[in-house]
Amino acid sequence: MSSAPAARSRHRPCSTAPWWLCLLLLLMACAPAATTPNPGIKARLTRRALEFGRRFGLEMIQSLLQKEHELNLNGSYDSPLLGTVTYTIPRIRIHELQMSNSTVDFTEDVGVTLTVQHGRIQLSADWGARLGAIHDKGSVELRMRDLAVVVVLGVSVDNSGRPAVWSAGCDAHGTDLHVEFQRGHSWLYNLLAPLLQRALRQKLNKKLCLEVQRGVHRLEAALKHMNVSTQLDPFAAIDYSLLGQPAIAAEHGDVALKGEFFRVGEHQQSPPSVLPTALPVVLPAAQEPMLLLAVTEFVANSAAFVYFTAGALRRNISSDTLPRRFPIQLRTKNMGLFAPQLQELYPDRPMELHLWARQQPLLSCRPDALHGALFGSAEAFVVLPNASRVPAFLLNIDANVTGKPTIAGNRLRGTVKLTGLSVVQVTSHVGPVEVKRLENLLKFGLWLFGVPWANKRLQAGVPLPTPHGVSLLDPRLSLQEGFMLVAADLQYEPRDQALRGNRPRPPAGGDAVVAP
Repeated sequence: MSSAPAARSRHRPCSTAPWWLCLLLLLMACAPAATTPNPGIKARLTRRALEFGRRFGLEMIQSLLQKEHELNLNGSYDSPLLGTVTYTIPRIRIHELQMSNSTVDFTEDVGVTLTVQHGRIQLSADWGARLGAIHDKGSVELRMRDLAVVVVLGVSVDNSGRPAVWSAGCDAHGTDLHVEFQRGHSWLYNLLAPLLQRALRQKLNKKLCLEVQRGVHRLEAALKHMNVSTQLDPFAAIDYSLLGQPAIAAEHGDVALKGEFFRVGEHQQSPPSVLPTALPVVLPAAQEPMLLLAVTEFVANSAAFVYFTAGALRRNISSDTLPRRFPIQLRTKNMGLFAPQLQELYPDRPMELHLWARQQPLLSCRPDALHGALFGSAEAFVVLPNASRVPAFLLNIDANVTGKPTIAGNRLRGTVKLTGLSVVQVTSHVGPVEVKRLENLLKFGLWLFGVPWANKRLQAGVPLPTPHGVSLLDPRLSLQEGFMLVAADLQYEPRDQALRGNRPRPPAGGDAVVAP
């Protein structure tokens, strides 16, 4: 797979799509089909997450209300007394939308369904009319009560692993429409308004579903360019394309993501030891959270494979880079304690240590901890007065570590502990090396300096990728056999509240959104 798309493409913000469409993106972005390969990441969204998404989208609706909408509403009415009245309303401005009773539910094997009952919408528009030879224009206020809308949004996946959508159904109708004309010969048209309302109501109901379908088509087009891989650094990118159809049940939706790291510029197949194992069909959870996210050990092992094959797991260490209190200093007089001939051949000379991974690091996830195996080599060089380097000895150094990941706020943190270390001499140009003595001193140095240094950085943590304004609420992390499980609720803080530092409050019972 080429990495070019990963470097070029960017996510488009959700602020240009209705909230019920953005809910789909949340479903896709968070992440089973038995016939697809095992996923690196699997996620489940519950009905509680859908309810969160309903409230989450109110800000999206408000951004939509800040502009005019093309309507192209036109028609005619035959009056027995006045003749034929033709009218046109090219565009509308929405002032208020109130959803007194709106719900979002999963639709099994299809997608999601939005249902609005007893809604209310208030809008204004410019109008033009012609009665015989008389042309007139002005403005009109429309208020529709008892608005009911049912929209079914189908979700799928295309051949490239990108999410796809389609309009699986729409029905909209309002039974109570009030029309008030202003300017022009508005007094005349207001007399005709009760006669025009039925025709306007029918056309407006039809237009509502047409606008929904247009929104779905816009989202469908945007998803075709959605980024399904991201370049992380010059070496690696991650592929999070979908591995099959989202599995939509009545109570939840499951999505399987590839979750594989690949090398920038090429895509090598991971070796069999790295390939993902099957996740359980039912993800374990004591209580139903909004989101369940299972990340398999395959994700970390594919990353290790990429960095290993790219030659990124290398480092050169000199005496200047070691802490002064480290028990082993890189000079021949110090290292001579483990290789007596070293100091005799090169008295009191600085040294360098070249470290690299000779095999791919391996990580396994078990219920007690994350277990890591590191396979390294270290070659020692003596730095001569002319700045040239001569090899002294080559060692194989293997280590076993365990780790405990944690989540605090929106950051992934952790601690690590050294559980084993072995040193083996491979070659030596300065006589025998006392590897056992060196091994013991290395263990002490890593316990005193290396592990605390690593834990300090691990405690700083890395931010978890979440949509703008969304954070994890009360996240719980548990280790399972072969994967790490995160269970969390979601919290949304609108952009203006985030800037003020206020805690978010859900909309009032009417879910009213008023356009500026």
